[in-house]
Amino acid sequence: MNPSDQQGPAAVASPPSFESALVDLQQIVGELEAGTLGLEDALKQYERGAGLLRHCYSLLESAERRIEILTGRTEEGDPATAPFDATATHEPAASKAGRRARPRATKRVEEPDNADDPEALF
Repeated sequence: MNPSDQQGPAAVASPPSFESALVDLQQIVGELEAGTLGLEDALKQYERGAGLLRHCYSLLESAERRIEILTGRTEEGDPATAPFDATATHEPAASKAGRRARPRATKRVEEPDNADDPEALF
């Protein structure tokens, strides 16, 4: 008898690795984009994909907390590190995603007629 058979339905599967979850997520996206699933199946896959996405983000955030940046060397020659600050590299989502900024009109300053006269400048 297989040891995994003894655990039965009450056994909880371990969460997938980041890579495994990403592969599953890509497969779900492909199925949803293909449009071959019925409504119920599409909703189930969407919900599963949302859960996998949350899991991937959680794993990434955990990895960021573990990263240390090499900042130099101590007097003893050992590497000096500092915690990674993810806020410095994280850009919040723009509220106007996909829109380009309109160019601003520039004021045109007209030069006075006597601009070439050195006495009139001051």
